[in-house]
Amino acid sequence: MADETHLATLKQGVDAWNAWRLAQMGTRIDLANASLRGLDLSKIDLARADLRKADLRGTVFSGATLVDADFAGANFFKAVLDGADLAGANLIGVQFLNCAQLTTALNWQSALRDPELACGAPARPY
Repeated sequence: MADETHLATLKQGVDAWNAWRLAQMGTRIDLANASLRGLDLSKIDLARADLRKADLRGTVFSGATLVDADFAGANFFKAVLDGADLAGANLIGVQFLNCAQLTTALNWQSALRDPELACGAPARPY
């Protein structure tokens, strides 16, 4: 279950989130099972965040920092990843993510992902 403080801060907008995140560098971000459906999270810092089973349908992550984030089981239907950094992210068991979406991101090849998301690069096993 998502931390209510984290969720409330995120819903204040990307600038407020990124400022708060900078002040909370050691805090493990818990947005597991959160509904972020349709939000514009362009340029947000969600590095190392727990987003397991999050509802990310239609969410825009353009230019976002998603390094080492855990997206296991999250729903990516129509999510936008253009220029998002997915280095080391966990994409095991995600729903509705396809190669056309994934390959618009940066460092997607280093993300943990299922074989059906190999997208022309070796999939890292879990």
